Amino acid sequence: MKNFENKQFAVLGLGRFGGSLVKEFHRLGVEVLAVDIDSDKVSKHSELATHIVELNTVDENSMETLGIRNFDYVIVALGDNLQASILTTLHLKEQGIKNVWVKAQNEYHHKVLEKIGADRIIHPERDMAIRVAHHIVSEKIIDYIELSKEHSIMEVVATKKVANRSLLQLNTRARYGCTIIAIRSGKDIKVAPSAEEIILKDDILVLIGHNKDLSRFEEEGV
Repeated sequence: MKNFENKQFAVLGLGRFGGSLVKEFHRLGVEVLAVDIDSDKVSKHSELATHIVELNTVDENSMETLGIRNFDYVIVALGDNLQASILTTLHLKEQGIKNVWVKAQNEYHHKVLEKIGADRIIHPERDMAIRVAHHIVSEKIIDYIELSKEHSIMEVVATKKVANRSLLQLNTRARYGCTIIAIRSGKDIKVAPSAEEIILKDDILVLIGHNKDLSRFEEEGV
């Protein structure tokens, strides 16, 4: 976590998603400001957040008293209240906050957030559904993360088909258009493995590429 030692984080909204974020930040030892208008939620998370405040995030004056413009990352987790989410995001961007990540409720919400300058839009339920679906339909796929509409990261299990072959022999970039960026073998992980790295059966291959290329590799390569 060294890269984040001097960063300041704030989570606005302590529902399931925002509350889970605060808990994970706490577990990782990261300082975080938590904000919610609901006193019960504030009380529930009081021991997990470094600082916690009960206020309405739509109120610009109240937000300014928090010094919110000094935060490096602000996560707006008000997905169930579209109006509050949109107005809060708008205020944050107007105050010059560089990294405003927002939970979206639906595609309409997503489009509005894009137009007002949200830096990253999160769909927790949709993203998890995609990962689960890919895992279920293929015994080879361990995990699947969408980077954009066209590109993803995929983890697949190495079968006998690729076992005891080097990355140079496999040549996924030339043959399939995707790149192996890491290999996990048991508890060990090799990031940016060399071309001479030998793949063993049941290793986990972490690939990045266009969705069509990843699908072709999953179907034909392993």
